[in-house]
Amino acid sequence: MSSTAALTEETAHDFLAKACEQVDVDPTGAKLVRLGSNAVYRLAEPVIVRISRDADTVENVTRQVQVARWLEQADYPATRALDVDQPVDADGHPATFWVSISENEKYAPIRQVADLIRRLHDLEPPSFTLPAAQPFADLDNRLSVLANLDAADADFLRELIGELRNRYDNLEFPLPPGVIHGDANVGNVILSRDGDPVLIDLDGFAVGPREWDLVQTALFYERFGWHTEEEYRTFVDVYGFDIMSWSGYRVLAGYREISMTLWLAGKADADEKAAAEVRKRVESIRSGGSRRDWAPF
Repeated sequence: MSSTAALTEETAHDFLAKACEQVDVDPTGAKLVRLGSNAVYRLAEPVIVRISRDADTVENVTRQVQVARWLEQADYPATRALDVDQPVDADGHPATFWVSISENEKYAPIRQVADLIRRLHDLEPPSFTLPAAQPFADLDNRLSVLANLDAADADFLRELIGELRNRYDNLEFPLPPGVIHGDANVGNVILSRDGDPVLIDLDGFAVGPREWDLVQTALFYERFGWHTEEEYRTFVDVYGFDIMSWSGYRVLAGYREISMTLWLAGKADADEKAAAEVRKRVESIRSGGSRRDWAPF
């Protein structure tokens, strides 16, 4: 698989046409939903097409399809891969096809989010091998974006990542390890056309500490105020464990804050609003100040 052209708004439609031809799907009337790490199209029929930027992601997108097939066989409510041979090669860009869940992404209530996470953690592992969760390796792969920041901010984040890595290596996790979503939060559980909750975004599936699937809900409540206390207590009651009662919570929460900030730092070189938001986030982490004014991106 070798790429012949970059993934841009101009080239993406050509890649879409070539991918659809290989699986006998009609691209007529397709609408570009977003262009980021993937070009995401919504077709006239209820199908979503994701076209990756480069061939390096072929292993990951293949695993996403495997995960979707496994969850479907387990009758677990997650996004479904279309019943075609995939991924396909669109001029070096892996493309995958998904059954559209709904036209409007409406988040599920927190009770349903907790229930889906608990049900996922109760599943027997799949027959294929999932990668081991390596959170700090993931951060290391993104450290190049620090070049977009002020030198003092970049140095601060590097030092903090090192401190968190050392503390993480010495954690004792209270929950048994197993299959995890890797990015479980209210933003990745949406309602179907029938109003049923569906887990989306399958690219982070791994085997590791299940606490990773709980930390964002706690973080969104405790530091950002995106969940109410009642919502968080409902989440804890339904799942059956309060990660904030564990001493290691702050390590995982600190990691998530840095991960969110590094993601945004990748946009900082071309987007002044993003750059200003990164500076604000770094200062609040450095000073221990409130995160309540972190703007969603």
